Amino acid sequence: MSYGIMKKLHEDVVMQILLELPVKSLIRFKSISKILYTLIHSSIFINLHRNRRRNTKDELLILKRPIFLDENLYKNIMYFLSSNDNDDTLKHVSPEIDVPYFENDFCVQFQQLIGSSHGLIALTDYEEIIFLNPTTRKYRLLPHSPFRCPKDFVFVPRGVGFGYDSIEKDYKVVRFYELSSEPYDRDLEARHSRVEVYDFCTDTWRWIIPTVKLLPRVHHYVGSEAFFSGACHWTAQDDDAEPIVLCFHLTCESFRNIKLPDTCYFCDNKGYGLTVCQNSLTLICYPHPKCHLEPGQEFTDIWFIKEYGEDETWIKKYTIRPLPIESSFAIWKDHILLFQTGTGTLSSYDIHSDQINEFGYQANNGTLRLVIYNEALTIIPRESNEATQVLNY
Repeated sequence: MSYGIMKKLHEDVVMQILLELPVKSLIRFKSISKILYTLIHSSIFINLHRNRRRNTKDELLILKRPIFLDENLYKNIMYFLSSNDNDDTLKHVSPEIDVPYFENDFCVQFQQLIGSSHGLIALTDYEEIIFLNPTTRKYRLLPHSPFRCPKDFVFVPRGVGFGYDSIEKDYKVVRFYELSSEPYDRDLEARHSRVEVYDFCTDTWRWIIPTVKLLPRVHHYVGSEAFFSGACHWTAQDDDAEPIVLCFHLTCESFRNIKLPDTCYFCDNKGYGLTVCQNSLTLICYPHPKCHLEPGQEFTDIWFIKEYGEDETWIKKYTIRPLPIESSFAIWKDHILLFQTGTGTLSSYDIHSDQINEFGYQANNGTLRLVIYNEALTIIPRESNEATQVLNY
């Protein structure tokens, strides 16, 4: 029956109808006929569907939560969550995923959930990097870098980022670290940075040479990395210990610094988070829960960057009353600040209504990870038969 209907409709008409459907419906429709399967799997359709007009109502939350099993052994569960505009509760919108790898205590503490970019996210403990499309339930473990730490040197991880290069039309991973003579030498002259880039189109890692010997030191706050306007961003501090945003542009493959607002300074007892809100790179400055606070330091400030890439200035958009933030994640639907509390609970603060809400997800302090996600049919790239396999959950 479906084949007869398909024959009567022009392919362009069918495509326009399918473009209006959510991803979950498209996945079901693939099993109806070979024609639909081929059309939905085509790169043209996938790109058109991914780039159709969206709004914040389409956004889901992906929450990764570690669950203790035994001494130094965890499993990581990934949840898919959403809510109605008039309802503060979170509901499951897809079955949860049991994430492979990253099962020991070190991985749980230091792993990062980064993305999303075109429906792909990455989970990494800096050594292992897994790429996932949670919608299609496929993942791929990236090959290890062939570059090794030289003998008698110490390897110190600093930053990792991921995004889509719209000029080269390729997904890229960048990671950088410090090398120092062993034991670790705090003398800046004895240390230097090394930068690696992984290209999906060639399935290879390669070195690039930074323009400075030692890159700024990246903060390891949860949620302190964001991809925006073709560049990866991290909160960091420069040689003078001034807080900055370190940027790496994926096309020109170069680093640059963005100065933070003048009210941000070294040892200011603040934590820093980066996210994207209202199509602007956004800085979340919150009181560090383990620091003594002077009067006036207990507020959370949210800053938007103005004229990104040109005459960049920060505009303070909101000042928020004291919140129990252990680590910040993102601003959802442009007005809901998501964070983990000092008691380990996933919570939210509604900027419009001034309401705090706690959800039923809890873990050890600093171990929850969360990203805002738009579902997409994007295929995880695998450009050669020698590349690591794309697997199903």
